[in-house]
Order: sequence, then structure tokens, then C-alpha cells
Amino acid sequence: MIGAHALLRSFVASGLDTCFANPGTSEMHFVAALDGVPQMRAVLTLFEGVATGAADGYARMAGRPAATLLHLGPGLGNGLANLHNARRAGTPVVNVVGDHATTHAKYDAPLQSDIAAIAGAVSGWVRESTHTSEIGADAAAAVAAARAGQVATLVLPADVSWDDGGEVATGPDGVAPAAVDPDAVRDVAAVLSSGEPCVLLVGGDATLAAGLAAADRIAAATGARVLAETFPTRLERGTGVAQAGRLAYAVDAAVGQLAGARHLVLAGARSPVSFFAYPGKVSDLVPPGCTVHALAPREGVVAGGAATAALEELADLVAPGTEARTAPSARPALPSGALTVESAAAVVGALLPEGAIVVDESVTSGFALPAATRRPAPRLAHAHRRRDRLRAARGHRCGRGLPGPAGVVPAGRRQRHVHDLRAVDARPGRAGHHHDRLPQQRLRHPPHGADADGRGRVPRRRRGAGQGAARPRTARPRLRGPRGRDGCARRAGDHGGGARRRPASRGGRARPAPRRGDGAAAGALIPTGEHPLTAAITRFAAVGRTGRSGPRPPT
Repeated sequence: MIGAHALLRSFVASGLDTCFANPGTSEMHFVAALDGVPQMRAVLTLFEGVATGAADGYARMAGRPAATLLHLGPGLGNGLANLHNARRAGTPVVNVVGDHATTHAKYDAPLQSDIAAIAGAVSGWVRESTHTSEIGADAAAAVAAARAGQVATLVLPADVSWDDGGEVATGPDGVAPAAVDPDAVRDVAAVLSSGEPCVLLVGGDATLAAGLAAADRIAAATGARVLAETFPTRLERGTGVAQAGRLAYAVDAAVGQLAGARHLVLAGARSPVSFFAYPGKVSDLVPPGCTVHALAPREGVVAGGAATAALEELADLVAPGTEARTAPSARPALPSGALTVESAAAVVGALLPEGAIVVDESVTSGFALPAATRRPAPRLAHAHRRRDRLRAARGHRCGRGLPGPAGVVPAGRRQRHVHDLRAVDARPGRAGHHHDRLPQQRLRHPPHGADADGRGRVPRRRRGAGQGAARPRTARPRLRGPRGRDGCARRAGDHGGGARRRPASRGGRARPAPRRGDGAAAGALIPTGEHPLTAAITRFAAVGRTGRSGPRPPT
């Protein structure tokens, strides 16, 4: 067995089955070996920063490690920004970085570099496989290191990959249950029962539903305030989930939130500090005279659940029989008037589909989003009523807003849905009712390893007889404007009056396009007076739909 096969099979045996790849010459044996290991799903990306950001997003949502395949030191360097986010978030990511063959390294080829030094900036575990017989054990060790909540980097020389003699090794499939420090739980219980002002700062796995419920029970029984980290790794929100405020990004606002606290309890969070130094402002956000208590260490969302376990034990001790207060069903109304940060957030909250995953890279202009998206109204009785919020700025390295969803979608392919917003009822007071008429569509993906047609794109679905011609891939819908359908000078005979004809739908019959204000029809335009972001977000949601036939909605 060559080394590449041993590596892939050891990954699969250790519970790692998804790899986001941007390979080069040194990694071709890894790529070729994918055909012999169908359990490994490979997702090709066109830039290393996308591969690392997608792996981070996948691991946060799937709750298990993801791998990247990168080309030499320069390729790893291209992906460092999103690996920095993964390191700060405690996300389990395994990097496989190809290198020159060991016999070629002495020639100092143009792409030769110190990969270990580059990887050390973002990795908690770094190893180079120097013998094919050890590559399986190295792969299993890398997965185990990632499961502990850190980035692991395995350097793979080309000859180690192509030589024979590889052996499959198996690492631990899962994370050992967290060990709770009983002394820390008792000490914090005494502090919470003292009557002095306390703040409970949660992070890591404690910002998932179970941890938030335990924290809310503690707050309800003791009067402590609960805050989540400014940029949590993953935050569950929505109807039926206990809510927690978030520590502000701005220094003055954060100081005000913590003012007066005599005790600060850390459950999976680090002691708060300002993001930057400012003249005349503090860097340590802990108030003077406040004592910091570490209930549980800071770990990733899948690193054993230490913070959640500690909070649940603490809740049973100080709040026996207390129930968590969960968010009721509510949804902000669509705003009108001036475009502001608050009104933009209200549009997002009003139109965000049920069960959506939000990859949030906003910082200063996103302060209104948490309140606007706190309580999504359930519109399908069978739908899971929660939503997830991934903070792309964990680590504060920007540029993950688009790569993150590239990994989130594969992570949720079996339990997440994409909502088709073509039939948005955009009349005032009617937003959010389109799901009563449209079925949800499951995410569709090409087979593992490559896109379905082998050319980097997914082929369009063929229609059967009698269903009309397939829509061309390059066709783009156009919004009818005051100067014509495409915003340019009107064509001869196009005077804007009467109902225009739309492309043939199923059955081959043309049907008139809806007039402005006909909100209930598919593809309805936003009526006059509606907020401008409503149309933008509706178009954005429609672009992401899958599995729907027929003409696209107007954009």
C-alpha cells in the first residue's frame, strides 16, 4: 500500500471523511488515491484561503474534524488567515501540506520553504512524515490532536506519499467526556450564593443550546448576568433556545456591561480584553476589584463539552428544579423609511429562513443583528426551530464570510434545508408566509472527489418530455426598471404598458409577469414603500436555492 492510500484510510478510520483541497504537483498521489477511498469526500477549491475557511466552517457545524490539502509552504501561507480564525476558535482542522520529495529537498528548488515554521504560527501540532511506514500513525495522531481543539498540520513529502509500505492506523473516534473539577464548581456556587454582583461569561461549547440552558437556569436562580463572548465560535439561537447577551466589541460599551461586577465566572471563555489599545482606554476589561473565577477551560465546540458539563453541574447545585427561560416565537416587522444599521438588521431578521445558518463577519455595523435575529418565528411545524450563528470574526481575521459557507453547506447536507424564496409575499404585513406554500428542498451535491461533470461545475438538471426547454446556464433574470427591462434604453415596442410575457414554464405556456404589488405571485416585485434591503435579501436567498425548476425570479 502506498503512503497516500494509508494516509486516507487512516483518516477515515479515525473519523475524518471530508477534505477541502487546493493541490499541486507534490500532492498528485494523494489526489489519485482518492479514487481508491470512496469514503473520503474531497471538495476542490480554487484558493487556499477558501480551503482553510471552508474546513473551519465545516468543523464548527459538523462537530468533527475537517482536513485541508495544500501545496507546499506558499500554499499554506495563502491559507493562514482563516487558520488563524480556526486556532482562536478551537476548531478541529487537519492540514495536509505537500512537500518536495526528501531526496529533492537538498537542491533548494524554487518552492522550497520551511513549512514547519510557517505552520507553527497557527498550529498546535506539527509533524513531518519521513517514512511511509509511519504515515498511518501520523495521520491518526493528527486527527487526535485536532479533536482536542487545535489546528494540526501534517507535512507530507512526495516520495513518502508514493512509496510502498504504508499501514493503516486508527485514532480515537470521538472525544472523551469532559472531566469537571468539583472544587471549581463548589467555589463558584459559593460565589453565586454570596449575593454580590456576578457576571457569567460563556464561550466555546457553552454557547450551544445545552450550555445556554444551564447558564440561564443559574441566572434565574442567583440573579447573575449571562454574557457570551464577543465572537463566539458557534452560537445557537432562536425559538426554544435560552438567550444570552453578547459582550460588546467597543471598549466603552464592554466596560459598561461589566461595571459593578464583583465576580466574573468564566465558562469556556477567556478573560475579556479589548481588541486593540486606544489612548486613554483600558486593555483589561475586568472591572477594578472584580475577582475572576475559572469554572471550565477554554476549548473548542467539539472538545469534550467541558464548559457545558461544568455549567450543568453548577446549575443542579444552585438552581435545582429551575427551568431555563427560552425565546418565544417572534419576528421583527419589515421596516420602511431610511436605510440604517438598525433597519438593515430588521430586514435580515424578518426574512431569514427557518433553520438558517448565519456566517457573520460583521463587526461595527453588526451590533443590531443579534437583537433582530433573536426570535425567529417557526413557520413549519416539522422544522427544527433553531438557527446557528457562526462568528467569522473569531480571531478577528477578516475574509471568511464567503469561504465559511463553502464548508457549512457540506457539513449540513443531511439535516439542513435550503428555502426557496421565489414566492415571497412582499405586501406589508405578509412577509414570512411563503413557506406555507412552498416545499423545502434538500441540498444537492455532486459526487465526492470532483464536480459531477468533471469540469468544475454542476450540470443543470435535464427536464423530461413535455416540460419545456431547459433554462440556459448563463441566463440571468432582469429587473424591470423605468428605462426598460434591463435598465437600458427601451427597445422598439417596449413601452412598459400591460402585462409582459414570461418564458414558458412547465407545460410550455407563457404566463404574464406579476405587476408591482402582486406580492403573492412567484417572483413578486417589492411594492413601493417597502424597504430596499427586502428586495436585495430576497434575491440573495433565491440565488442560493437548489432543486427548483422553472424560470428564476426577478433580480
